[in-house]
Amino acid sequence: MAKEKKLVEAITSMDTDFAQWYTDVVKKAELIDYTSVKGCMAIKPAGYALWENIQRELDRRFKETGVENVYMPMFIPESLLQKEKDHVEGFAPEVAWVTQGGLNPLQERLCVRPTSETLFCDFYANDIQSYRDLPKLYNQWCSVVRWEKETRPFLRSREFLWQEGHTAHATAEEAEERTLQMLNLYADFVEEFLAIPVIRGQKTEKEKFSGAEATYTIEALMHDGKALQSGTSHNFGDGFARAFNVQYTDKDNQLQYVHQTSWGVSTRIIGGLIMVHGDDSGLVLPPKVAPVQAMVIPIQQRKEGVLAQAQRMKEALAEAGLRVKLDDTDKSPGWKFAEQEMRGIPIRVELGPKDIEAGTCVIVRRDNGEKITVPIAEAANRAAELMESIQEDMFARAKAHLDSHITDVKSYPAFKDAIENKPGFLRAMWCGEEACELKIKEDTTATSRCMPFEQEQISDVCVCCGKPARKLVYWGKAY
Repeated sequence: MAKEKKLVEAITSMDTDFAQWYTDVVKKAELIDYTSVKGCMAIKPAGYALWENIQRELDRRFKETGVENVYMPMFIPESLLQKEKDHVEGFAPEVAWVTQGGLNPLQERLCVRPTSETLFCDFYANDIQSYRDLPKLYNQWCSVVRWEKETRPFLRSREFLWQEGHTAHATAEEAEERTLQMLNLYADFVEEFLAIPVIRGQKTEKEKFSGAEATYTIEALMHDGKALQSGTSHNFGDGFARAFNVQYTDKDNQLQYVHQTSWGVSTRIIGGLIMVHGDDSGLVLPPKVAPVQAMVIPIQQRKEGVLAQAQRMKEALAEAGLRVKLDDTDKSPGWKFAEQEMRGIPIRVELGPKDIEAGTCVIVRRDNGEKITVPIAEAANRAAELMESIQEDMFARAKAHLDSHITDVKSYPAFKDAIENKPGFLRAMWCGEEACELKIKEDTTATSRCMPFEQEQISDVCVCCGKPARKLVYWGKAY
């Protein structure tokens, strides 16, 4: 019993210290480990399996829209990075540089990619000649390096995994269409596959990506009321094309600049998955993304016939399409239950001598703790049905949490009071001036998260300065 208590007690309650709860979960669920490289994490099998499932599903959705995978170098010559002024200024504080190769100093510094716009532009300048070469719909799966001052597993590390899509189009209209298409693809994926509801919208001029004409975002709300930017899609217009001379000959034999987009999702979405669905017992994983969907746990497994029946149950669940494991270790059932809960496995199937004698088993849902006694012969089909119910119920709970943590405010005193006492998103009108954004951040640490696509006029004046309002904005504290 002492061992079983220790596993659960190792997790700090999220209501006591949410940051420590998060660290406890990623460590105890064995998603990551710290390394001797400061600010970089080792992603362990359980964590990487989550990324593999995310990668597999996103990759499938990308390819359905015509996207192809490529790979670009991880090093960017300094002269190439300097070609787009706004872009390089935006990333300068986070760039890591290589100055020596082997025993010899380099003639030109090489940047370790923080993102790959410049490399793709350099590539496109040679690869695109005619309108017949367009569109280019490319994506790469890779790691990037950004020299963050403060790091946290998945949410912010100096090296992280992601995908970055880069497309080139003949017209501004096509580029804008692709930018929004990928933003909506991300939103659908996060809601349908990860059971995380999001707000879709456009970033303000201050918050947009360096060098972009427009940045669109999906914003999710964590359990503690903080926002997490969960995916972005950028329309570059022809700015990068002009800087890198990416031109094509149109149907009238006239030279034109291409219009480009970029879009990305990273391993930080795993952090979002943890903070939206987790509880004081550990992870709670939606079935679609869970590496293991069902754990079969035999009770009194040394008794004759128990392990054999548990093995048959595992095989039946696998035949029903579930990703399933059998825990036949010599740990106590209580320890196994706690471990299954810690790892967020959507269901466990309990089988003991009395169950087998009665021809039944017990299915326990991780998301709500519900216990269901079912005939052994029907368990596999019932478990498969539960996968859908659990996925839908988890999204519904997260959506209810999001909806109940959105507050409309119309005055600055109300804004400051709400940001301190009502965790979540604040909806407030804004005049469009960056000065107000800066003042709000300085006074409250809240930032503009997005201007939602579905605009409303909840007030006629800016919440900060009282000037005529131009946009409804979601504000909040964020990771």
